[in-house]
Amino acid sequence: MNTYDYVIVGAGSAGCVLAGRLSQDPGVLVAVIEAGGPDTSPDIHVPAAFPQLFKSDLDWDLDTEPEPGIGGRRGYLPRGKVFGGSSSMNAMIYIRGSRADYDGWAAAGATGWSYDEVLPYFRRSEDNECGEDEFHGVGGPLTVSEGRSGHPLASAFVQAAQQAGHKANDDFNGESQFGVGRYQLTQRGGMRCSTAVAYLHPALERPNLTVLSAARALRVVVEGGRAAGVEVERGGAVEVVRAEREVILSAGAYESPKLLMLSGIGPAAVLSAFGIEVVGDLPVGQGLQDHYMALLNFRTDAESLISAASPENAALLQGEGRGPLTSNIGEAGGFFRSRERLAAPDVQFHAAPVLFHQEGLGPVAEHGFAFGPCVLSPTSRGAVTLRSPRPDAAPRIVHNYLTTAEDRDCIVAGIRIALDIAAQQAVTDLVTGPFGEMPASDADADLLAWAQRTGQTLYHPTSTCAIGAVVDPELRVFGVAGLRVVDASVFPAVTRGNTNAPTIMAAEKAADLIGAGNTPAGTAQ
Repeated sequence: MNTYDYVIVGAGSAGCVLAGRLSQDPGVLVAVIEAGGPDTSPDIHVPAAFPQLFKSDLDWDLDTEPEPGIGGRRGYLPRGKVFGGSSSMNAMIYIRGSRADYDGWAAAGATGWSYDEVLPYFRRSEDNECGEDEFHGVGGPLTVSEGRSGHPLASAFVQAAQQAGHKANDDFNGESQFGVGRYQLTQRGGMRCSTAVAYLHPALERPNLTVLSAARALRVVVEGGRAAGVEVERGGAVEVVRAEREVILSAGAYESPKLLMLSGIGPAAVLSAFGIEVVGDLPVGQGLQDHYMALLNFRTDAESLISAASPENAALLQGEGRGPLTSNIGEAGGFFRSRERLAAPDVQFHAAPVLFHQEGLGPVAEHGFAFGPCVLSPTSRGAVTLRSPRPDAAPRIVHNYLTTAEDRDCIVAGIRIALDIAAQQAVTDLVTGPFGEMPASDADADLLAWAQRTGQTLYHPTSTCAIGAVVDPELRVFGVAGLRVVDASVFPAVTRGNTNAPTIMAAEKAADLIGAGNTPAGTAQ
């Protein structure tokens, strides 16, 4: 059978949520098209092993074009090509962002997306081990836990930041983001709790849910102004998986716009240049945002995570669900202002009890640790465009990192905060020397030049199919019936923090929007 009520493209962070929620209705048939396969690799589920997934068969392994704001360097962009998508290879940090993010979206026209309106969806998704309160939920599919590693090198960062005058914060998703502390994680019993673990696997036993794995979506089939299905290549054969109600793209901020453009929905001039018939002239792929990060790396004689894979630590993980192998690498961090009078943070820190350099691809053969800032609320915008009309060609991606004065000033201010923390006793007692390149001086120009040479993505692309530009507040693509986009590409602007929790929230909300939109008038909800 190749006809379903709903056809979802992508079994990633959003697609798994939709698969789980929509298939709760036994009266509908749901299909998920996923280019990757099942999340069976142990390196997915053992938290500390996720860097081993970089550039593996489970990684889309994308790259940017030469980035003008960072000296023409290309950036490595890992994305999960497996059940769970990037939630199967991320650092598991559970951060929702700021109230200011969602209220800003709503004020700009994203009706229904204010903080007070999205908070119930965060709470509904969550099973927080710290319990229920006005901000947090229990009993949801997604387990949110305190970290089980508690690595001393991460603790040293938190202590040093407090020595530098920054307050402690034990809940970055509570009343305020400001301060330093340890991150809560999407883990269950010390193991990764991806959206595949939380939402998809429990739903796979339902007879009304079908997952087509190792299947590449080629284009959305539009007939008479309506999305009628998805053309799919699987096992060397091409077929159309038809949708009676809706096609839902959940392929992520790089692949969802690419698929729309391949389907004739995008900037008309771009599509015409590739000989693609224009179905809808929309600014698809424009507005790309991401968080740009620069990390200071230090040598130490203290034990780091490079010795985590010992028999003793494996036994701790298997027997008690704790220990170094439960580390998410970025165990601690914080949120700061780059200048006074900002109502919300514009700098976020991550601290790792191991060296993390060369975009996470550099060799790690000695003990060390790393921490540093990212530009949390960037003003720079980039774009995702086509490289060719071939569906198997990677898209052209330019983020325009650090191309605005505001973003350059922000990263310099963040590095100054990092250097101040590095000068505190809790860090200096552990450091035996710098690892890799450090800023040549504390002059603004040298700090910026260092960030441009050594910085990288924080893996948070958003906003390429944004509400108001490509989709309406119910995530329906303008001008094409029966077609929605549900993933981080719909964010009007990147949130202040790691983007996995907001993506899950958006999918939870979308499940309600889709269900309500397909309920006949007069039917009880």
